Amino acid sequence: MINLYIAPSSASSRKARAWLKGHDIAFRERNIKSKPLNAAEIKQILRLTENGSEDIISTRSNVFKQLHVDLDTLSVSQLVDLVVKYPDLIKRPIIFDDKRLEVGYNEEEIRRFLPRDVRTAELHHLESQLSS
Repeated sequence: MINLYIAPSSASSRKARAWLKGHDIAFRERNIKSKPLNAAEIKQILRLTENGSEDIISTRSNVFKQLHVDLDTLSVSQLVDLVVKYPDLIKRPIIFDDKRLEVGYNEEEIRRFLPRDVRTAELHHLESQLSS
């Protein structure tokens, strides 16, 4: 099952929700403003990242700027504690399942959540168009 963690005020969150619905992809939605993530959930997301905190922390957020923190000096547990305390540090939306993670809305990257048979059919369709 795909999880969609959003903030309702985020345009990217609304785009991700609309894309998933538009492609008939089942998902669980959670407003992380009203129901913030706990330490275990943050660790689960961090395990799916390629670049660790860089992938999920919004260094452009007001909270981050006010904290004056150097992410490179924090241990994982310190980072997790910081995100629990300041949930606005997290980029949104966060889309993930057991193996894949997408942070933010990117029209091309979100396609990885399409079932393989759909992606394969689309690829064959594009190949046939190119060869015509």
